[in-house]
This record gives sequence, structure tokens and C-alpha cells, in this order.
Amino acid sequence: QVHLVESGGGSVQAGGSLRLSCAASGDTDSIKCMAWFRQIPGKEREEVACICPGISGARVPDSMKGRVTISLDNAEHTAYLRMNSLKPEDTATYTCAAGRYYSVCRGDSLANWGQGTQVTVSS
Repeated sequence: QVHLVESGGGSVQAGGSLRLSCAASGDTDSIKCMAWFRQIPGKEREEVACICPGISGARVPDSMKGRVTISLDNAEHTAYLRMNSLKPEDTATYTCAAGRYYSVCRGDSLANWGQGTQVTVSS
């Protein structure tokens, strides 16, 4: 079993930056992909970034390229999400996921999930 713990969320002003962390423990050898998702109130969960070393590398939707970066520290079993130039519409619950396959990047039901961390961006 894989256990994920997110941290780094909080409140920032528009234009600011945050770095979220997702620390994995347990059966970390089973992890091939780690991803970040967000859910804005009233909207469906959407992909923010995904990384699959040895499979496809980092992936970020076009709408977020240039201000979102995902990285993975294999030694620490931690995925980081750096977000710059934050906007009020970025306000959401951000959740980490991990699993064996690339389908984790789509948020498949077999993935392991963290508890989520709140990001609030004020204008």
C-alpha cells in the first residue's frame, strides 16, 4: 500500500507562488507515476501535472505551461508542484495521486490518493 501526504498549501495574493509537496511512503517501489490534480468548487477534477520517469517524463496541460512545474525527488519519494503567477481562479483543493501506470495522469480509480491541500488565491 502507498500512503501520500500533501503539504505546502495556504493563502497567497494574486501573482504569488507556492510549492506543494507530496511525500510517499509504504510500497514506494510500486510507484511509476505521480500526479497533481485540483478541484475548483462547482467544477470537475482536472489534471495539473504528471511525471512518469522512464515512461513519458513530465506532463503539464497547455493551459498551465509556463507557470506550473512538476518534479520528483526519488531519494525522498516526494513529488513537488511549483506554481507561479497564481490567479484567483487557481483557488482549489489540490490532491496528489500515485500508481503503477501512466493512467495515473488521468486520475484513474486504481491510483492512490492523498488527502488534499487547500490553495486560496486572493485578488
